[in-house]
Amino acid sequence: MLDFFTIFSKGGIVLWCFQGTGVTESFTGPVNALIRSVILQERSGNNSYTHDALSLKYKLDNEFELVFVVGFQKILTLTYVDKFIDDVQLHFRDRYKNELEQKGALTLLNSHFAFEDDFKMLLREAEESSKARGPTSMRSFNASLKSQKTVKSMIETKGGDKGKEQGGKKNKNAKKEVSDIFPLAPTAEPVKGEQAKAPASAQKTVENGNQGLTQEEIIQKKREEFIRKRMGAPAEKPSKSPKPAKEKPKGKEKRVWTLGGSSTKELDYSQSNGNEAHVAGDQGLDAQADPGMQLSSMKGDLLAVDYESSEGDEEMEEEDEVERVVVADTSKKIPKKGAFGGMFGMLKGLVGSKSLSQEDMEPVLDKMRDHLIAKNVAAEIASQLCDSVAKKLEGKVMGTFTTVASTVKGALQDSLVQILQPKRRVDILRDVLEARSQRRPFVITFCGVNGVGKSTNLAKISFWLIENGFTVLIAACDTFRAGAVEQLRTHQRRLNSLHPPQDHGGRPVVQLYEKGYGKDAAGIAMEAIAYARNQAFDVVLVDTAGRMQDNTPLMTALAKLIAVNMPDLVLFVGEALVGNEAVDQLVKFNQALADHSMSDKPRLIDGIVLTKFDTIDDKVGAAISMTYITGQPIVFVGTGQTYNDLRSLNARAVVGALMKA
Repeated sequence: MLDFFTIFSKGGIVLWCFQGTGVTESFTGPVNALIRSVILQERSGNNSYTHDALSLKYKLDNEFELVFVVGFQKILTLTYVDKFIDDVQLHFRDRYKNELEQKGALTLLNSHFAFEDDFKMLLREAEESSKARGPTSMRSFNASLKSQKTVKSMIETKGGDKGKEQGGKKNKNAKKEVSDIFPLAPTAEPVKGEQAKAPASAQKTVENGNQGLTQEEIIQKKREEFIRKRMGAPAEKPSKSPKPAKEKPKGKEKRVWTLGGSSTKELDYSQSNGNEAHVAGDQGLDAQADPGMQLSSMKGDLLAVDYESSEGDEEMEEEDEVERVVVADTSKKIPKKGAFGGMFGMLKGLVGSKSLSQEDMEPVLDKMRDHLIAKNVAAEIASQLCDSVAKKLEGKVMGTFTTVASTVKGALQDSLVQILQPKRRVDILRDVLEARSQRRPFVITFCGVNGVGKSTNLAKISFWLIENGFTVLIAACDTFRAGAVEQLRTHQRRLNSLHPPQDHGGRPVVQLYEKGYGKDAAGIAMEAIAYARNQAFDVVLVDTAGRMQDNTPLMTALAKLIAVNMPDLVLFVGEALVGNEAVDQLVKFNQALADHSMSDKPRLIDGIVLTKFDTIDDKVGAAISMTYITGQPIVFVGTGQTYNDLRSLNARAVVGALMKA
């Protein structure tokens, strides 16, 4: 039934393994995939993993740094696997605890190691207990609650309820009829006590404009109005105070631009009436640089996004932690009021020389989960991160002078940094040089939802590439949004004004390839790539139309564009402002690219461009959500309005801002 069972250390040393009969394939491939995709990526909150046709269950032993993994065919439903892997872990620990503490895993591996008999015994017991339980049988009618009700009791209950309902309905209707005729008629209740002796003047009301009238006079007035309405006579309208005369609104004042000038040119420069492509270089447009565009050089790698130093806050936290230091087996010291504020203000004190349990970490993790959600991390991702940290620390022995809060906080910081670190190296400048050596353009496709800043950040990346000596062709494949081509043309004109053609042998460093609106985006991209190959452009940047993740026709068109042209890099452009929506966007974009692909190995999202990063202060949780969902790195970070405002991601700076109280 089981394909394999293996026990190995977190350092990669296999202590013991079992392989089922008839299994020819090695278990190293699935186990290595589990290590790369789950354990190293801090996704161990869920103890299951699927690899091809296999389902893997695993358990971490943090005290001895061991991992227990069992694999079986995913078409099988083995209910005993979870309990079985727990039993194997406990039995293995009990038998080799002293050897693991004294000799370590490597010395234990070199010595005589026998665990097969114990393993088979535990497996046999688990299978027999699963068979003994069998399927749960349905209860008989006599054992159900319905059998205790007689027909008589059911009839009486229904009749009573029905009578009550009818009586209640009747009374309600009767009350409604009276209220329709006499809206302010009082209910017929006996007057008791001092209320009967109260003078009529005490019953005067001051509401509904009936000042000075008694209750009887109000009722009489309502009767007269009702009779007048029934007879068709016009009702007496109360006199209203005249409305004050409205002032005539002022006309809209003309806006005075500080730089002066006016725009009299026609905005639509695209050749929408023909099928011939229009490639814009300088094209005789105004190529003068804007007066306010004072841009610094961006040669070389991008600067990393950074935050202001928070050393003062860290020192305060350290001082507050020192106040909680207690030696093992002593009572916890009560923290002074106001100490260790913010995220960890209500956390527990120190626990010395003991293994962490789920109960110890629960209040810390609850506070941590709320803090992550407040910093814009998606709620589902925050829960999975906290579960992963709990699995990573459960059973781990703490030091004598260590708090639960500091231990959990440190583990979470390490996990977040590991998530933000790319699994693969992304070096676009090196890749462009390699593509140039092969005499082909390097193609980057930008995709994302509406209004996130695809075209703007495409222009920033163009400026960065130009600064590093590359020529760029922009493919205008957004043929739906009005003004999309004109927006790219404006960027192309300004970029060429910053790098005049005379400085580059008379050739514009940026050109725009467009065929107007309403055309097939995949075809335009294919023609642009072919044009770039013939004209020896270094990079092709493909701008696509914004689309919502639920728009099936547009998602199909995007998948077609990527499948037909096979770009070197597919970048998803997302806002740093989104929270839970980022999860839905990325999951559905990846799913659409996989579903509508024409290849057995579909091209999915290769990286992320995080925009509007300057608007969120320290609420940087969207970076965690996006990288956690896709497993792909954040390649660019947009931090402002100019071409210089493009950065690379600094994982530790982002995590520092995320953990800041």
